[in-house]
Amino acid sequence: MVSPAIALAFIPLLLTLLIRYRYYFVLFYRAILVRIWKDCVTGLSREERAYQYVLTTATPGDPDSILDAFDVWCNKVEFISNIGPKKGKILDRMLMEQGPLTVLELGAHCGYSTVRIARALPLGARLYSVEMDQRNAAIAEKIVRLAGFDDDTVELIVNPSDEVIPRLRSDYGLDRLDFVFMDHWKKSYCPDLQMLEGSGLLGKGSMIVADNVLFPGAPKFLRHIRKSGLYEWKIHRATLEYSKGIRDGMAELVYQGIK
Repeated sequence: MVSPAIALAFIPLLLTLLIRYRYYFVLFYRAILVRIWKDCVTGLSREERAYQYVLTTATPGDPDSILDAFDVWCNKVEFISNIGPKKGKILDRMLMEQGPLTVLELGAHCGYSTVRIARALPLGARLYSVEMDQRNAAIAEKIVRLAGFDDDTVELIVNPSDEVIPRLRSDYGLDRLDFVFMDHWKKSYCPDLQMLEGSGLLGKGSMIVADNVLFPGAPKFLRHIRKSGLYEWKIHRATLEYSKGIRDGMAELVYQGIK
């Protein structure tokens, strides 16, 4: 049995850990514990609950209203790992500067970033959004249509990214990708980027933006872009979406081709 004196000796250490990692404990509570509890109580998934909130509070046909409703939900009700408003503004700026006509999104989740990208596209542009989870894809489809975007602007593809990328040319008639946004499984960032490089769909000046490369992190992806010599790149440092004190960042890559 541990003596009271020894137990008391550990209190300063425990307090130090609680203070140092308090933001991570808050994230664990909001992202995991609250989700499990509400899944049991409501019988709905977290994404379905978010959709119901957006449906009842946002203005149909208004992408800004859709995004604002999501941001309120994720800040005040439950945590969802969307790109969020702060990093979202960086993405908005890159899209406006690039003016891409053909865009690939890997990881639609429940449609937040899909709407954010679609609203920034020039007339005549098309977004191909890939989501492997069928339930989340169904919600993303509803969110995108609620925001006012039709099939001519946004096409949702329900399949794993490593099955979609090799078929983009043959099944979807693409010969170049102007812009790629990655926000799916972080372990897939590196192999999917390498697959895109081998597909011939990246041309000089094609831009790839990858979220959450620092937290949870995508170390193999970062090593690859450092060593490949195929990109001009930088990291936009920020904090994790809808959180405080957790450092994160987005990678911005501009494809230069084989030198």
